[in-house]
Amino acid sequence: MRHQKSGRRLGRNTSHRRAMLRNITTSLLELERIETTEAKAKELRRYAEKMITLGKRGDLHARRQALSFIRNRSVVEKVFSDYAERFSDRKGGYTRIMKLGRRVGDNARMAIIEVLPADEKKKSKDKKKPTAAKPAKAKEKAPTPAAEKKDVKKTKAADEKGTKETKTTKAASGEKKAKTEKKAAPKTAAKGGGKKTEAKDASKKKTETKRTETKRTAEGSSGGAKKKSEKA
Repeated sequence: MRHQKSGRRLGRNTSHRRAMLRNITTSLLELERIETTEAKAKELRRYAEKMITLGKRGDLHARRQALSFIRNRSVVEKVFSDYAERFSDRKGGYTRIMKLGRRVGDNARMAIIEVLPADEKKKSKDKKKPTAAKPAKAKEKAPTPAAEKKDVKKTKAADEKGTKETKTTKAASGEKKAKTEKKAAPKTAAKGGGKKTEAKDASKKKTETKRTETKRTAEGSSGGAKKKSEKA
């Protein structure tokens, strides 16, 4: 039984397994994204992140160690220039594994392993650091009795001013109403007097017409009586 034995054998002997991991690590650091089985991706992550930490260290010994494992010199240059700058502020966790599904045929679990892009670095920088709690504001001082008296006096003075203003506005409005009523009174009186004179003239005309009619009737009756006496 394999108790306390770390690492995955991946169905290969030591030399074959080491050669395969070197090849996959070189491909990942060159292409930044590959698709493989889930077990190989988990084993590959250890070696790929170790190469990136060597690139961040940047000295001659670290470069020679990387050259002894990575098979391509251009990939080593990329690790010591591009990846070192990209992950200068990140302490580990340079790769990401995304599980896919099962492979048709042998039903093996598949996954995608990729190196984190440069945008992830910016996002980690932009994360707000927990700020220290701001000191509590000093409590407002309780108002002294002298200040309270001043405030009461100010409020009373403001109230008195308001009442005076309301009184003056009411008096002004009353004066305006009285003036308008005085102006309107002679007009109404003139209208009423004209109506009365018209009524008097009409009554006078009626009485005069009645008198003329009575005179005519009386004259007519007296003329008829004279003619009758002359005939007789």
